[in-house]
Amino acid sequence: MTQDGESWARVYYRNATGEELRSVLTLMGPGGRTVELHCAPIAHDEPGTCETPSVPSEGAPRSATAVAEFVGAGPVDEAPLLLRAGSERAPSARD
Repeated sequence: MTQDGESWARVYYRNATGEELRSVLTLMGPGGRTVELHCAPIAHDEPGTCETPSVPSEGAPRSATAVAEFVGAGPVDEAPLLLRAGSERAPSARD
């Protein structure tokens, strides 16, 4: 998301599993800048959101990308990856 010179990432979710889930929302901007936010989607059938803090936008429009990953419960190195979703890829210098 971009507005008034600021960019941020937002993911909408619904955790109807009844189980604990974890998610990581990552905003990647030009020049290797990254903002990462860990969320714990509440186990109920109501929609929720997770949103990174906003950062100043730099570069061309659509120069930032975002990725949301949702994993199951358990040790981090053993938790199953349930979903990985990303924003549109930022245009390259050739576009």
